[in-house]
Amino acid sequence: MKKSDLYFILLLAVLILPFVISADAFAAYDQFNRIHGMVMSFVKFAVLATLGEMLGLRIKTGAYSMSGFGILPRAIVWGVLGLTIKAAFTIFAGGTPIFLEYLGMKEAGAIIKGDLVWAKVLVAFCISVAMNLTFAPVMMTFHKITDTHILQTGGTLSGLFSPLPVRKIITGMNWDVQWNFVFRKTIPFFWIPAHTITFLLPPEYQVLFAAILGLMLGVILSVAGQMSRKTAVVA
Repeated sequence: MKKSDLYFILLLAVLILPFVISADAFAAYDQFNRIHGMVMSFVKFAVLATLGEMLGLRIKTGAYSMSGFGILPRAIVWGVLGLTIKAAFTIFAGGTPIFLEYLGMKEAGAIIKGDLVWAKVLVAFCISVAMNLTFAPVMMTFHKITDTHILQTGGTLSGLFSPLPVRKIITGMNWDVQWNFVFRKTIPFFWIPAHTITFLLPPEYQVLFAAILGLMLGVILSVAGQMSRKTAVVA
């Protein structure tokens, strides 16, 4: 274990442990989160998902950062994506039960708010499936586009805000990795089960759990990016 690994673990502990061991800290977080949910979504995903990408880079290269990686630009992108993720949670958690009621599942909206029973698991699963089969692929593809843009512009803030060549990037993407790994493997085998658990939790815990999953999201997408570059080199 390197010294940088100890620093990284210490940073995670500083960020997470106060809310686990202190009821007052969690209460303060919960109150602020209820009032400023979108702001907190930006902050949580900017921090945790970026740390996830740094961890993914560590797994693949042995370092948490390198020249051109662009930690701050990545944090800004993840903050913006965090806003869309918060919006998606709200939309799908509210809309999917209504659609289930339209299909004939009576009181689906009340079931998801009630006690833990198999019907609630089914509703949570349906919410997760709906979100991950529609919103998630678009979000993951947009992240890949911005990730490529950050790397191509040297990981600088000015580069991040330069014109985004979407057509050039999207036509040059490694769709084999994007489809066969990011979509076909991580969505059904990780994200749908993980978000089913998320929607079973009380609302005040969902966003925090989603932010922790954001750490995993950063790892997965970073590893996928490394896979894409390695495949491109081999080709």
